[in-house]
Amino acid sequence: MKLLKNPRLMLIISMVVFGSLGLFVRNIPLSSGELALYRAVMASVMIGAFLLVTGQKIPFAKIKKEIPLLLASGVAMGFNWIFLFQAYKYTTVSVATLSYYFAPVIVTVACPVLFKEKMTLKQWICFGMSTLGIVLITGIGDLSRGSSHLTGILFGLGAAVLYATVILINKFIKNVDGIHRTFLQFLAAVIVLVPYVLFTSGINLGTLNTKGWVNLLIVGLVHTGITYCLYFSSLKELPGQKAAILSYIDPLVAVLVSVTVLGEDMTVPQLIGGVMILGFTLWNEISASKK
Repeated sequence: MKLLKNPRLMLIISMVVFGSLGLFVRNIPLSSGELALYRAVMASVMIGAFLLVTGQKIPFAKIKKEIPLLLASGVAMGFNWIFLFQAYKYTTVSVATLSYYFAPVIVTVACPVLFKEKMTLKQWICFGMSTLGIVLITGIGDLSRGSSHLTGILFGLGAAVLYATVILINKFIKNVDGIHRTFLQFLAAVIVLVPYVLFTSGINLGTLNTKGWVNLLIVGLVHTGITYCLYFSSLKELPGQKAAILSYIDPLVAVLVSVTVLGEDMTVPQLIGGVMILGFTLWNEISASKK
């Protein structure tokens, strides 16, 4: 009960759990599409149960005009997961996660086009330095890493573009609360991922051993269902600046898991690149949350 009354601790726990996602995904021998589908299904069930228990009704009459936007963002979210899981398969968890965290930079650049906002000098600096960070992470000129590494980064950046799409679409959704929005997005993801999986990899749950099942349940129920409930519950109580700072626990944990638990290497230029992406993106987000 004390946990539910401490939003800061709830957000920290959420970010630590999110940061360990790659460790569990690595132990599930399913296609990225199939894994994304099961994650969306289990998360929908968990969050639906949470809404039911807490008595949080979805105002369908009020949000019916925004259902197309919710559907579009759910589709983007589902394929965002597919791209991220693919990134884990081709490169290290740390590099995949840092590439994925380029999403806020994409949002910053897209907002002037979509919302007629002007980019400040600080935003241009953050964009330029974060982009340079991505260049350092790719290890351009280091042929020893092979094409698989670059493919993983491209999948990570693809996931970042899709996640940025989710964020931008959400800016147009005015009448749906955070956790209601995520629940409906997960349902939309299930709707679009079912035919995608059936026409690509098919259903292969029968091939999972005990280890695979345990990791799948952890990813679906813990990393997505329970943790999203904690995450959105904490955001209601925390100021934007504090939430922005604490959200960077996620990539830091991912890097630590990658290097210490999975034993994946990380070069000095990649480390510098990661610090540049997270540091300048955080600097930009903090200034935005103050406004």
